[in-house]
Amino acid sequence: MTTTNTKTKKKRHIALGCEGSANKLGVGVIAHDAETGEATVLSNVRHTFVSPPGTGFLPKDTARHHRAYFVRVAKQALSDAGVSISEIDCICYTKGPGMGAPLTSVAAGARTLALLWGKELVGVNHCVGHIEMGRAITGASNPVVLYVSGGNTQVIAYAEQRYRIFGEALDIAVGNCLDRFARALEISNDPAPGYNIEQLAKKGGRILVDLPYAVKGMDCSFSGILTRAEEVVVQMKAGKKGPDGEAITPADMCFSLQETVFAMLVEITERAMAHVGSNQVLIVGGVGSNVRLQEMMGSMAAERGGSVYATDERFCIDNGIMIAHAGLLAYETGFRTPLEESTCTQRFRTDEVFVKWRK
Repeated sequence: MTTTNTKTKKKRHIALGCEGSANKLGVGVIAHDAETGEATVLSNVRHTFVSPPGTGFLPKDTARHHRAYFVRVAKQALSDAGVSISEIDCICYTKGPGMGAPLTSVAAGARTLALLWGKELVGVNHCVGHIEMGRAITGASNPVVLYVSGGNTQVIAYAEQRYRIFGEALDIAVGNCLDRFARALEISNDPAPGYNIEQLAKKGGRILVDLPYAVKGMDCSFSGILTRAEEVVVQMKAGKKGPDGEAITPADMCFSLQETVFAMLVEITERAMAHVGSNQVLIVGGVGSNVRLQEMMGSMAAERGGSVYATDERFCIDNGIMIAHAGLLAYETGFRTPLEESTCTQRFRTDEVFVKWRK
């Protein structure tokens, strides 16, 4: 007499990811093939808190937005994914880094789902989420990573199950520099200040306003550039002329700022490529969706016989699916976050994460 095992092996693992480290609230559902590990995006829903022109987003206001929209965004993500609650293996959330109040609000939502549905929790490093999603979407095997966002600027390479930071901003992140410059020009924050700077910069190029260029080895600094750019904006509004005798325009300023800071990013990335012997660059983070940055990085990589990998705004800008993907990779290696340890932290270094899922 023979018996058969009625317990069938799962064909796929599914995670729901929750992101809310800044002004983007995102919930996404991803599936990994149990045999091949291939990732399939099932849903990726996002809602953005937009503050008035000339202002930034305060932690308390951003957290209030995330609390108000969490349930509807989560329900939409689950509906779009077409999966049942019973099929979900784990709930992943952004543990850090990020803004304290928004992080805490979304973590509370993730805990609630885990308790209601009886699922395991997985805390995820925000930057690792960006990297792993970028690798999955683009197919980049072992690139030097340029991580550029509103809160972080890092040049990273993988070694011995860690994402090692080779260079970074010594003060403010490049995205924060752009966002604050947008406030000086009173540029709209809808859909994003960086995007609106990019569109204005396309109309510039008549002159290149002289701005500080601050690269120190593989590190860089943006606070001095921002201060000088803000000073020029004040002079521009007072009617100061450019070196060609014509009035300096907002488009000229956006063009000049972009060209300067992006040239700095290209330089430190090229230095890291030479150091580790890589010919691939993967750009991740919200600023990574800037086409001009991709063009400049592409020119540098082409001269080295290499290539640039980047994603569009669906995956570059903060989203829940990247948290689901990175969290599920960790979950599949046995990692769990006990409820009593499901905290958040504003400081969570990329190289603190043990990347068990890579050799």
